[in-house]
Amino acid sequence: MTSVLEPDIALEKTPLERYVPPAKPSLVGLTRAALAEALGAVGVAPSQQKMRVQQLWHWIYVRGAQDFAQMTSVSKELHAVLDAHYTLARPEVVAEQVSVDGTRKWLLRLPGEHAGERPHEVECVYIPESDRGTLCVSSQVGCTLTCSFCHTGTQRLVRNLTPGEIVGQIMVARDRLGDYAGMERAQGVGVPTGGDRCISNIVMMGMGEPLYNFDAVRDALAVVHDGDGLAISRRRITLSTSGVVPMIERAGAEIGVMLAVSLHAVRDELRDKLVPLNRKYPIAELLEACRNYPGVSNARRITFEYVMLKGVNDSLEDAKALVRLLKGIPAKINLIPFNPWPGSQYECSDWDQIEKFSEIVFNAGYASPVRTPRGRDILAACGQLKSATEKLSARERMALRAMAMTD
Repeated sequence: MTSVLEPDIALEKTPLERYVPPAKPSLVGLTRAALAEALGAVGVAPSQQKMRVQQLWHWIYVRGAQDFAQMTSVSKELHAVLDAHYTLARPEVVAEQVSVDGTRKWLLRLPGEHAGERPHEVECVYIPESDRGTLCVSSQVGCTLTCSFCHTGTQRLVRNLTPGEIVGQIMVARDRLGDYAGMERAQGVGVPTGGDRCISNIVMMGMGEPLYNFDAVRDALAVVHDGDGLAISRRRITLSTSGVVPMIERAGAEIGVMLAVSLHAVRDELRDKLVPLNRKYPIAELLEACRNYPGVSNARRITFEYVMLKGVNDSLEDAKALVRLLKGIPAKINLIPFNPWPGSQYECSDWDQIEKFSEIVFNAGYASPVRTPRGRDILAACGQLKSATEKLSARERMALRAMAMTD
């Protein structure tokens, strides 16, 4: 049995740096209002701004333009003005890894606050399945929180991402997959059944706690679900939180996407260890906020994420308690087999135990089928993201790949 009796650790971290915009900022990730303001700043007349915003919006988000000269419906004079003041830059791709199961992970480089110092890195992950193509997007460099089972939680919180850096991850993924109108698909990449694009779903489940970067996440997702651009429905966007209770109602009102909650335990004393934020916002307060989440219904259920840790939270009594705990909340339970990472103190529950646990919650009407972990061999699975992935030893990489091939 894995011990969870650890010394107390800080509940939250504070950012070490702030974002410093470049001399020529990117237009990627600006809301329509902010884009109109940017055009006004370079002399576009108010009477033309709405039309120009629509033109740029189409070229950036539907066609995937990376250069103003590609915008054939925009005059050459405006090309020159825009090019003198702005870019269409996305985060820089440092590395791409492809799992044995087709999952793809990109290590992305972002500027730091101090010139000349090592730039920062985040990861985003594309998970192809027959019925959907899901992109897991990061909201922070590092993470505010210190969840003990999560690889990302072991690193510092460097800074929050900007709306452009959040949207930019989606742009990078679509660039690499060939997922824009008129582009050739990347080799070996298909589209989900019944769809026409590789990326059909977005989950804010990458590096960081989205509700501690609320304004940037809200503005970025407004761009993502805009029907004339990336056009990913709110019903296909999920925001995952570890339980920042005061921000949950605001998220429902101002962002309005699907909510997922990292629960992972049914008792405060255990969740205090697994998700130390629980000491600030205990389970009863968290569940009350979920009951009051704007728009929650049987058609818009809240997903409760529950990582399966051997000998820690996987007993059949825990399963029964979980069912009792969620009574009255329109919910589904996502059971996540623990994805190991170098140095972790935990082990994944045995599959037989996961199946027994799943049967209890499934029969109560809550659970989705347990999905086979994806991308484990490249540390791309849930809870494994960390910007220093490229520093894994050869032995660690071989062990992870062998484990993935035997699952």
